[in-house]
Amino acid sequence: MLLAACDGGSAVPREQKAQTHTGFPAADRPVATIVSARWSTEEARDRLNEAGQVMNLAGIKPGMTVADIGAGEGYYTIRLGQRVGKEGRVVAEDIVPDVRDALATRVVRERLDNVSVRLGLPADPRLPEASFDRVLMVHMYHEIESPYEFLWRLRPSLRPDGQVIVVDADRPTEHHGTPPELLKCEFGAVGYALVSMRRMPSAGGYIAIFRASGERPEPGMIKACKSGARATPAAVQPGQGSE
Repeated sequence: MLLAACDGGSAVPREQKAQTHTGFPAADRPVATIVSARWSTEEARDRLNEAGQVMNLAGIKPGMTVADIGAGEGYYTIRLGQRVGKEGRVVAEDIVPDVRDALATRVVRERLDNVSVRLGLPADPRLPEASFDRVLMVHMYHEIESPYEFLWRLRPSLRPDGQVIVVDADRPTEHHGTPPELLKCEFGAVGYALVSMRRMPSAGGYIAIFRASGERPEPGMIKACKSGARATPAAVQPGQGSE
């Protein structure tokens, strides 16, 4: 599993495999195969103002601390670093050592002193607790093999008003997307509440924003969502949020 954006290109070797940990349910859905770390060229994405729109909708401002999970080649990492400024902080994470190293080299080359790059695990982003205003997962959620454990371990990293931002395509997971109803169900099972969800063609699908809600459930209390949830045109209304 490569935690990075995907475009249906050539496969990337599995440097690490997700491990099943006792107590967390398995995902009742297919997991997308690994593809390249590039969803589209940066020039094409910038022509659509993809990152700018996502950051605006996510409310990312100067001075914030943001995590870019599945950072890949760093399209969002670089732009997040510029957005949060000198008083902000960006942590870019990937689970493939070579991808992480290449991004670290790019960060140094572009002199982004407010950005750090680290290696995560397939089922654990390994982020410090109570540290992040926003956590971004762009075109990678469908590649997470153990979503309930991943989301459970991610939750403590959020600050009290922190939010998780997911950008994905509205199609089945085996076709490199996540049906919106399935996404809401899996997040809800781990104690996240939907803040908003809207179509976003410029980013290849939709954007969903979640926040932690209530107590984090014990792993044994988490119930897996049924894989029958599929992409439906009515699941996300164009240009509107949904509670």
